[in-house]
Amino acid sequence: MLLPIFLPFLQAQAPMPVAPTPAATAQTYFSQGLQAYQQGRLADLYLAQQAWEKALALWQQQNNRNQEIVTRNFLCLLYDNLGQYPAALDCYQRLLNLTQAEGDRHTEASTLTAMARLQSRLGNYQTALETLQHSRQLWQELGFRTGEVSALNETALVYFNLGDWVPAQQAYEQALAIAEKLGNLALTATIDQNLAQVALESGQIDRAFRLTLRANGQWDALLQQWGDRASLEIKRGKAASLNNLAFLYVQQNQLPLAQRSYQQALQHWQAMGDRPGEASTLNNLGYTYFRQNRLDSAQDYYQQALALRQRIGDRPKEAISRYSLAVLEQKKGNLKLALEQIEQGLTIIEDLRSNLRNQDLRTAFLASKQDYYQLYIDLLMQLHRQQPNHAWDAQALAASERAKARSLLELLATTPGQLTTGIPPELLAQKTALQQHLDHLEEQRLQLFIGNQYQPEKQVALDTEIQTTLEQYRQVLASIRLASPRYGELTQPKTLSLKEIQALLEPDTALLEYALGPQRSYLWVITNRSLQSYELPSAAEIAQSVKTFRDSFLQPTQRLRRYLALEQGQYLRQQVLPFQPSHRRLVIVADGALQYLPFGALISSGATPDVAPRSLVDQYEFVSLPSASVLGQLRQDLARRTPAPLGLAIFADPVFSPEDERLRNTGAAISLALSPDLARSARDSGVLFNRLPYTQTEARQILALLPGQPNLPELGFAANRSRLISQQVSQYRYLHFATHGLLNSENPQLSGLVLSLFNPEGQSINGFLRLYDIFNLQLPAELVVLSACETGLGQEVRGEGLIGLTRGFMYAGAARVVVSLWSVDDQATALLMTQFYQGLLDQKLSPARALQQAQQALKQNPQFASPYYWAGFTLQGEWKN
Repeated sequence: MLLPIFLPFLQAQAPMPVAPTPAATAQTYFSQGLQAYQQGRLADLYLAQQAWEKALALWQQQNNRNQEIVTRNFLCLLYDNLGQYPAALDCYQRLLNLTQAEGDRHTEASTLTAMARLQSRLGNYQTALETLQHSRQLWQELGFRTGEVSALNETALVYFNLGDWVPAQQAYEQALAIAEKLGNLALTATIDQNLAQVALESGQIDRAFRLTLRANGQWDALLQQWGDRASLEIKRGKAASLNNLAFLYVQQNQLPLAQRSYQQALQHWQAMGDRPGEASTLNNLGYTYFRQNRLDSAQDYYQQALALRQRIGDRPKEAISRYSLAVLEQKKGNLKLALEQIEQGLTIIEDLRSNLRNQDLRTAFLASKQDYYQLYIDLLMQLHRQQPNHAWDAQALAASERAKARSLLELLATTPGQLTTGIPPELLAQKTALQQHLDHLEEQRLQLFIGNQYQPEKQVALDTEIQTTLEQYRQVLASIRLASPRYGELTQPKTLSLKEIQALLEPDTALLEYALGPQRSYLWVITNRSLQSYELPSAAEIAQSVKTFRDSFLQPTQRLRRYLALEQGQYLRQQVLPFQPSHRRLVIVADGALQYLPFGALISSGATPDVAPRSLVDQYEFVSLPSASVLGQLRQDLARRTPAPLGLAIFADPVFSPEDERLRNTGAAISLALSPDLARSARDSGVLFNRLPYTQTEARQILALLPGQPNLPELGFAANRSRLISQQVSQYRYLHFATHGLLNSENPQLSGLVLSLFNPEGQSINGFLRLYDIFNLQLPAELVVLSACETGLGQEVRGEGLIGLTRGFMYAGAARVVVSLWSVDDQATALLMTQFYQGLLDQKLSPARALQQAQQALKQNPQFASPYYWAGFTLQGEWKN
């Protein structure tokens, strides 16, 4: 767990008592607020807010700037504690203005640090980093090193949240060096624990061990120094470090050491009366016994953790305990008992999904969600093997659809920014306020069980308030669904039944849905009349095969050895397509690494180096979908929309680099300032922002196919973000991007399109169209083509980045999207796209057939016979004209 560093109130001590004048009234209100705040209960916090707001108004009337600074400082922190982040940020901005006017530089610096923490929570990472840079500079000028440590710690937290481990580690190490010079053991221990988390995330297990052991020793020293007077923060730090240390022992399979460390942590949690910490460690202990196959002991610990979590109302962690019990029952062979546990866990997950905003809880939820669905699907399919006539496979298919429908929603939940299109502002404000209030209520409820001051009547009061707030939240969601049906469809998607999916399919179409799992994977083949299911290898085996196949034609040195692609293509085809399809169109609902697989490049059985290979693209049209249920929703959207009236809008050949020849004559000082999320996503995807020389040729060739039509050629500098988000673009039937795209497999929320990063004057501009930007577009287009996209394929592939972009354009109104699966060759792409549009516009072929024909034609050219040149593009969405 990453720990923030909170500074004391600098130059903000409580005002001294004064005579009974108007100022005395303000002083009374302030003292009342301080007394209520120190109680720490929810109702008391609201009393403190009311009292301090009254005191603030009085100090302002008397033009008492010093006391106004003091009171506002407390009030801003209170807004933060209550989860009222916009109000807190506004409060801190006013405080900042006041401190600058009064020359109070200490409070100015601490205010900047607090503002940056809030900006980071709201997803404004660039602003947060700039604010922290200013804050740190002030601390350095003032010579206050503890403040500098706080600013560095917050800087590292921003980079950590972006998944950028190197600058996060650098900032923590700078903070650690200062803390060590100060001799502040608590600061040093805190930063050591934070550094250990960075090391763990970046795969430095040994370093994580050393840092955690050192932090553990530092907490011991603090406990020895303070004895019974040790603060709760020190005690929690010690318990957390023991828990973290045990987790690291588990990673190294040193289970007896892990159990000993967990037992020590358990004693600390129990001594503090910290029930949430106690429950987590109990569940962790259960896992260590499970790893040793001591299933009865594991079950006992799991049950203890479950009972404690039910008692304190920690529903997200209750779901974790139920998942643990489900895995245990599966190992015992009790499939139906396991099914009961995982279904109860999924019920909790589904209930929490729409309103879960607390960062720690959301992180736990996102980390465990796919495991829940994978286990649920595996249990259902194991039952299908035992009882093939009980339709367990149809239930497993439905579970797969639920998982795929949910994954995009959770992706959006972690995306900086908000999906706002179609939501009345007043409803959006109500929704945000209620979500923040629910967060705070849940945190207050858990706080009742931390320490030995549990009061049942307060739990009852909080439970009542939570239920009332939940009902208000549901009413607001219902109002939003009425006001904006499309928003409701996205956030509360309806998954289709087997019969409903079959009703969408023509007789010549088969839908293939995949679900990859840690032990085994599954394929369901649905036609308009039947359902067949197959067991496939594990997700890891399939991912390795996909990577090997892709490398056989993506790596230039391997591309020359043509037989490699034939062998790997034939082997992978047998792995993921263990039957001979008899339908001419295959609709693929992929999962994991399969979302980066060009199915058309797979090789039919029997191919040899001496016999011309027959690729699947020679036999089948291929279409991809994020889920089968998306098709039903997409067809409903298309039936009620008004098609765009104009021709083609094309964005091509943007200006990415300061070295671009088009910038040579600007006469301006040129610099490229990438936003943190764009820079991070570019590094993850291996993208270099070089000019794409053939894209302008590609654009002009495609435009020539639409003579006399009202087209919109946005080339060079004009291919920029502001032109794209203008309403004008929504008038075009076809939207074509010949630019870099970031389909980020490691951090899907950072997926997007890169447009011009400079204007004609040489000034750096925002050219990154992020995922949530796409969702907020209005594009009733027949087709969106993402040409020249780039993506990265890591060892652990997550396909949500690809799903996010395509589904984003579908939500914006596009009927279908063509996207590339790797960094494509400029020249080959220009030829492929010209042939594709010729088939689409001149021959009036369906988009799927036009793409198939273009790929078949290009692969006949000896220069472009490798799948690298022709197989990279895939069609997603509606296949019918």
